[in-house]
Amino acid sequence: MPDNSPAPGVALIGCGLVGQKRLHNLPSGSVVVACDLNLERARKLASLSPGCQATDSVERAVAAPEVKVVMVATLNASLTPVAAQAVQAGKHVLVEKPGGISLQELEQLEALSQRHGVLVRLGYNHRYHPACLKALEIFRSGALGPMMFVRGRYGQGGRVGYDKEWRAVEEISGGGEAIDQGMHLIDLARWFLGDFNGVQGHVATYFWDMPVEDNAFFLLTTPANQTAQLHATWTEWKNLFSLEIYGRDGKLDITGLGGSYGIERLAYYKMLPEMGPPETTIWEYPGLIDRSWGLEFSAFLQDIADGREPSPGVRDAQAALRIVESVYERCGR
Repeated sequence: MPDNSPAPGVALIGCGLVGQKRLHNLPSGSVVVACDLNLERARKLASLSPGCQATDSVERAVAAPEVKVVMVATLNASLTPVAAQAVQAGKHVLVEKPGGISLQELEQLEALSQRHGVLVRLGYNHRYHPACLKALEIFRSGALGPMMFVRGRYGQGGRVGYDKEWRAVEEISGGGEAIDQGMHLIDLARWFLGDFNGVQGHVATYFWDMPVEDNAFFLLTTPANQTAQLHATWTEWKNLFSLEIYGRDGKLDITGLGGSYGIERLAYYKMLPEMGPPETTIWEYPGLIDRSWGLEFSAFLQDIADGREPSPGVRDAQAALRIVESVYERCGR
C-alpha cells in the first residue's frame, strides 16, 4: 500500500503503465497534476487522485505553484527534455531510467540541475526491491569478504507485435534491450562493485524484426579486476531475473521480481572454514504488491528534506549509459 504521510504536490508527466504504477504507490492525493499528450489518458489518471487536474501541456504542469516534485514517466526520447523543463521551473525531479537517450543529454541535465539548485533522482526502482535491499545490507556488513564478481541475467519474451512498438524505434527508445533492462543490470552491478573502467560487450538481434537489438551481453571490469557478466534479453521465453553476487567468503543469489518473474527470493551462502557445502539462509518475499516504487519515492522525499544528492542520480545514469554507448559503438550501432 502507498504511504499515507503528507507529501509535496506531485506533477506526474506520462500517464501510461509506469505512470499508473507511480500513482498507485504515492500518498493519496499527492498527485495534483496529471499530464499526458493524450488528454483523455491524463484525465483518467487524474480521476484516481482527489483534486488532481489533467492537462496535455508540460509547461502548465511544471509551472503549477502547488507542484513541488515532477515525476517523468514518458517515452525515452522525452525524458530529458521534460525533466529539463521541470528543472528550469525550479522543481525537483524523479525521472525514469534511462533518464535520456544519450550521454550528452544527461550531462546537460546535470549541469542544468546544478545551475537551478534542484535535485534529480533516477527511477532505478530495482534497488528498492526487498531482496535487493537485504542483499545490500549483508554486503555492507562485510559478510561476503572481498568482492570477486557479479553475474546477472534479466529477460522477458515480448508479445505479438513487440517489434512494432515504440521500443523498436531507435529515435524514440535510444536503443534496444541494452538501454532497457540492461540499464537495470548495469546499475545493480555498479551498486555492489563500483565503477567499471573495462567495457566489453556485444548486442545482436536474433528474433524480433526490428532495427534495435533484442539481446545485449556485457563483460565489465573494475580497476581492482572485479568482473560483472551481464545478459539482458527480449528472447527469454519464461521471464527471468537473476543476480548473483560473489565474495571470497560468501555468495548472494537474488531471483524473481514477483509476478511473471516468480517469487522474489534471496539466498545467502556463507562459506565455512572447512569449505564444502555452505551455510544457507533463504528469504522469500511473496507479496502481491511491488513496494519498490513507494520506497523509492520516500527516499527522494528524504533527499529533498536533507538536501542530499540522490543515489541513484544523474551521474549514475551517465555511468550506465556510458557503458551502453561504448558497446553500441563497438558493435557499429
